[in-house]
Amino acid sequence: MIKANDPTLTTWIEVPANSDFPIQNIPFGIASIPTKEGSVVSIIGNTIISLSALQKLGYFKGINLPEGIFDRPYLNDFIALGKAGTRQVRDRISDLFRKDNAELRDNADARKKCLFNAADVHMQMPVHIGDYTDFYSSKEHATNVGSMFRDPKNALLPNWVHLPVGYHGRASSVIVSGQNFHRPKGQMTPPGSEIPVYGPSKALDIELEMAFIIGKQTELGRPVTTKEVEEYIFGMVLFNDWSARDIQRWEYVPLGPFLAKNFASTISPWIVTLDALEPFKVKAPEQQPAVLPYLQRATDNDAYDINLEVYLQPDKAEAMKICASNFKYMYWTIDQQLAHHTVNGCNINVGDMMASGTISGPTPDSFGSLLELTWNGTKPICFPNGSTRKYLEDGDTVVIHGFAQKGNIRIGFGEAKATVLPAL
Repeated sequence: MIKANDPTLTTWIEVPANSDFPIQNIPFGIASIPTKEGSVVSIIGNTIISLSALQKLGYFKGINLPEGIFDRPYLNDFIALGKAGTRQVRDRISDLFRKDNAELRDNADARKKCLFNAADVHMQMPVHIGDYTDFYSSKEHATNVGSMFRDPKNALLPNWVHLPVGYHGRASSVIVSGQNFHRPKGQMTPPGSEIPVYGPSKALDIELEMAFIIGKQTELGRPVTTKEVEEYIFGMVLFNDWSARDIQRWEYVPLGPFLAKNFASTISPWIVTLDALEPFKVKAPEQQPAVLPYLQRATDNDAYDINLEVYLQPDKAEAMKICASNFKYMYWTIDQQLAHHTVNGCNINVGDMMASGTISGPTPDSFGSLLELTWNGTKPICFPNGSTRKYLEDGDTVVIHGFAQKGNIRIGFGEAKATVLPAL
């Protein structure tokens, strides 16, 4: 067992009931705190921990860390220390905040320099993303979309069960939770017409996803096997890949999504390490037909049991949960995604991000997009105030939550939140 994952650990920091951030989590992010602009932080309960201050005060003594490693505006340099280095830091934080450890607990002056209320902290983009790839790995989602727009009896294209379908997205428009965005504009075809018109999207959608962050680079030409994948993935975030369905329908043949996807994608600010998620690994869905050898899973438990929820709040109305899904439903798992991504020799870099694709489950309330939840607008979602939604309207706010739970231990991701602003 990884030391910091010990379920019996308790902390001297107050942790509210059902907090995403018990002492067993210790995620990493970048924040502006009252005493410093943009540096590496962690969190327990509602208490933000400045790792820069901890290093300056000598609390990481004995760990071989570059000076100022926690003063960087992104996590990339810290992540590049590798699993051995980042695990030592996480274990040390776990030990320092253990309930019976008085080192920092009984040092009031040090606590003032290191600890801050989450309400007083501004979270920022956690990593510099060099490249971003989006997969299409939920069988339920792909089947739903194929049934809607093609033949329900042949909903999946022939290649879908043989490889994790993906495309290269736009890293520059990935934004952090709390940053709002404007409705995209582009070409689309009105119903019954083959001639495009230009204007704001009328079918703006969500996509419930998760994404993993690369923690180790490779050289061009060197593939990563499914057995090695965990060495190369640092952790995971929540991901909302906003999509303009009407723009997408017109543009996607023959090369796939472009303007329909590259205007904004929202991530949660906390990266939860694969180490912290280790206790929540479960058996992945069975794959038929059998996959090629390079895609064969290394273990029986390659999926992660992570509960996912989507809340939609119409302008001037209460938020309502519209979806409850789970990351364990993914047909293609993260080890297969990375193995496939690199099998041709494609190199990866620290900070690269790879998203899962829409995560839909087997029941209608677990569908991960409005396209599916409203079945292409034919079944509008009704809210308590009488308003309805087929797709997103200006002023709508979407919040994604995610957490893994086993017994009393809940490892969460915080939230991925944004509001749709009118088109410019």
